[in-house]
Amino acid sequence: MRITLQDLLKFRTYFLFLTFLSISVTGFSQKSELSVEKIMQDPDWMGTFPSNVKWSADSESIYFDYNPEKNTEDSLYKIELSNTSKIIKVSPKEERNLIPRQGDFNKGGSKKILSKEGNLVIYDVRSGVTTELLDLSEPIYNVEFLADENKISFISNLNAFIYNLEQGSIKQLTNIQKGKAEEEKPTELSEKETWLREENLQLLEVVNRRKDEEERKEAYREAMAKKEEFRFYLEDRELSSLQVSPNAQYATFKLISRQDGEGTNVPNYVDETGYTENLSARSKVGENETKVELAVYNFQKDTVYMVETQDLPGITDLPAYIKDYPNKEWKKAEREVVPTKVYFSENGELAVVNLRSKDNKDRWIARINLENGDVTTLDRQRDEAWIAGPGIGYTFYGGEDMGWLPDNKHIYFQSEETGYSHLYLLDVTSGKKKALTQGEFEVFDPVLSNNKKDWFLTTSEVGPGERHFYKMPVMGGKMEKLTQMEGNNDVYLSPDEKHMAILYSYSNKPWELYLKKTKANGKAKQLTKGQSEIFSNYQWREPELIKFEAEDGAMVPARLYKPEPDVKNNAAVVFVHGAGYLQNAHKWWSSYFREYMFHNLLADLGYTVIDIDYRGSAGYGRDWRTGIYRHMGGKDLSDQVDGVEYLVENHEINPEKVGIYGGSYGGFITLMAMFTEPETFKAGAALRSVTDWAHYNHGYTSNILNEPSLDPIAYRRSSPIYFAEGLEGDLLIAHGMVDVNVHFQDVVRLSQRLIELGKEDWEIAIYPVEGHGFIAPSSWTDEYKRVLELFNESLLD
Repeated sequence: MRITLQDLLKFRTYFLFLTFLSISVTGFSQKSELSVEKIMQDPDWMGTFPSNVKWSADSESIYFDYNPEKNTEDSLYKIELSNTSKIIKVSPKEERNLIPRQGDFNKGGSKKILSKEGNLVIYDVRSGVTTELLDLSEPIYNVEFLADENKISFISNLNAFIYNLEQGSIKQLTNIQKGKAEEEKPTELSEKETWLREENLQLLEVVNRRKDEEERKEAYREAMAKKEEFRFYLEDRELSSLQVSPNAQYATFKLISRQDGEGTNVPNYVDETGYTENLSARSKVGENETKVELAVYNFQKDTVYMVETQDLPGITDLPAYIKDYPNKEWKKAEREVVPTKVYFSENGELAVVNLRSKDNKDRWIARINLENGDVTTLDRQRDEAWIAGPGIGYTFYGGEDMGWLPDNKHIYFQSEETGYSHLYLLDVTSGKKKALTQGEFEVFDPVLSNNKKDWFLTTSEVGPGERHFYKMPVMGGKMEKLTQMEGNNDVYLSPDEKHMAILYSYSNKPWELYLKKTKANGKAKQLTKGQSEIFSNYQWREPELIKFEAEDGAMVPARLYKPEPDVKNNAAVVFVHGAGYLQNAHKWWSSYFREYMFHNLLADLGYTVIDIDYRGSAGYGRDWRTGIYRHMGGKDLSDQVDGVEYLVENHEINPEKVGIYGGSYGGFITLMAMFTEPETFKAGAALRSVTDWAHYNHGYTSNILNEPSLDPIAYRRSSPIYFAEGLEGDLLIAHGMVDVNVHFQDVVRLSQRLIELGKEDWEIAIYPVEGHGFIAPSSWTDEYKRVLELFNESLLD
């Protein structure tokens, strides 16, 4: 029997939330080796799998997090190249003495400088000896070799310094201070004081002569005085990204003025204090007033000047969506720009900066005149939707793949200019641009080899469902494929570049660690084998990768889980992955591993399951990424509907027996499906769902829907709460009450809307101690028992 809100009211039960009810899983007759309780328990039942891989600085050992002892948390383990059959637990002492990943190698790779526990240290690769160079009262960070490798730049206490290795001396380069400069107040005499002074000087000649003499002395002292020390004051701004040019002539830094919008509170009803405590949470979209400025510190001139962006091409361009608001007056004005990072040439004489418009529709790469701060645009990428894609980074957070070749002439960067993110070179002297990679695939994480003659990079050239590692000449040419295993090859190159540690997985095989020499031929050697016996005994399905045609002719990729013919029940479940910009129809172990196992359970019980990389998903280029611009719940939803039509036409699915579920963005799509496509979906489970995009965060939402005050059309047609009257099928809503990402308020508002509309066939399950990603196995189990019960009762009756 299904418990509904109407049933609760009928039996005078006023407790709306069903979390605490005991619900048994009934309504199906097929058997499975799996159960919800089994697959939703603590993941350690599956085994132990390596993560957080890193190499020792001498390239002799691979370190990784591992947990064969079934402890509460993973511990650090290592495999030495001299004996790859042995996995060794790292002692606390050895772990403390490890050389951190961050830091900077010299050009020969023989020494590495870094900040360790806030002190400046140098590591000799050949001897393995670490030497402490500096221990200051303030932490040291951003440590780098300069062009003259006898000198090291570092940042401490808001300022830049140079440490001379030969002399052991320190020189402070900048004078940046918090607060504001003190204003000198001029001394003004009153009218009475002025009269008395003048009368006294006129009457008393000696006093007058002494005054004149004192004035001459003061003028001499001023002429001979040492120039007053220059200070740059931050005022009310924060200092960020201070760095020194390799020739030690300049520094650049960012100044951040924060004026965040009104924050929100998320009540925690189960706090350890016994009282309800409010958790501070983000503001809503449209309330980000952060301003970022870029400055150049010229050491020779001992001054700072700001980088001005008002002359960037297209800086006053208006967005295309304004055509939908003909009655609103739109004025061209200079848009705010956010600099992400400055990149100096190796000799320090040239610098380029990555600039993003705050509305994220433009990305400029510009050359900075280090003598005055003027900028000259080298490349502009305009996207009427929003700028993004692999290697392109984010407006406020950076993260772009960009830098210089050693010729001090070419810069490299990634761009979606062709519709896919590829690697480019640009000659800063001539402006000539060259694509190093091209085709209908994407490039990830390109890095220059130690000798600067080659690139190492990961691409999806084999197909969007695979990732492989390549080597390519620095000026472009044929890519040499260095990995061969079908699936995802996440490569960690040894510092000497002779070996690859590979985290590898396949669609039905979790991540394991492999070792291979850095060359095309040869076989990778498996180093770990972490699956538990109980996990490996089950024959996990290899989902079929398919494509079906959407209503607009696009071919949509998906994973398909098919039941055995003798248990097939002609019912289907559509799973909608979260995040929007995420890929799940691929050939590697899914980050949605619980859902993957749940889909195996559903297939055991006779369901056909389809998992679609709908419009907005990652991995398929710019047009796929931006297919949801200004209308979430548009093509991303119609792709789900078209997927159901594919199942009906090709897999004998009964169109009256289709359900849908997903979490976060997947929960949002589930709500839109249940509210606007009731003839397609009979039941849906919306987990941790966004119900009104005007209540989500700024960084994510404003890219896709602009800002609600500027583009209300986009928000109204994209938010499920405006379509709740369309609910006809059976709906389960589940949400954590301490979710600081998608707030519990979202489903509370939707619940009230459904109540006011008189809707009956819906229920809500709340989880008082859970946030956006559940932690407790009991919560996972309870939630997915409800999901399974929903489908069994709604689709199999």
